[in-house]
Amino acid sequence: MASSAAAPKRLVVLVSGSGTNLQALIDGIDAVGSDAYGAEIVAVGADRSGTAGLERAERVGLRTFVCRVQDHPTRAEWDRALAEAVAAYEPDLVISAGFMKIVGKEFLARFGGRTVNTHPALLPSFPGAYGVRDALAYGAKVTGCTVHFVDDGVDTGPIIAQRAIEIRDEDHEDGGDALHERIKEVERKLLVEVVGRLARHGYRIEGRKVSIP
Repeated sequence: MASSAAAPKRLVVLVSGSGTNLQALIDGIDAVGSDAYGAEIVAVGADRSGTAGLERAERVGLRTFVCRVQDHPTRAEWDRALAEAVAAYEPDLVISAGFMKIVGKEFLARFGGRTVNTHPALLPSFPGAYGVRDALAYGAKVTGCTVHFVDDGVDTGPIIAQRAIEIRDEDHEDGGDALHERIKEVERKLLVEVVGRLARHGYRIEGRKVSIP
């Protein structure tokens, strides 16, 4: 008798703004079904109320929660509250989909090694909030996007996958807006691909190396 397929992995997605990466995950899962994709979104959390990302989640019937920094006496207490809110949904993976807050020790103690983030540059080059601008300012000819695990640094966690994007001469003229849009288009596709592979096949983290069977 054949064994039954493994249940889809549980995803909690964290957002801060428009939720385009969240929408990419929703669409990617819907396109093939959660069983074939290997994962399902069980909740969407945000660090502020009334975001377009939360609205996207609510439109398709996903459970949502909000955990605002200003509602807690200290950043550490916010971090603990966020960890507890996420833990309530028993996720296998946490996806930081444009979540513009740095998580702390309590969160990483529970979800380190299974929180996935994206960055609009080829790490370790140009970390931080201005990866596109910094690549242009440096005169780089190629940039791209990175999907990586979150650690206690800023964009310093083990790299899962990367895609390169050529920088065009005209990208300097508009301040990188067109470049950023090209990066985000590739980033969304890469995130959907990577999360599905992690969910279906599992992974190992050995030092800085991530291996997916």
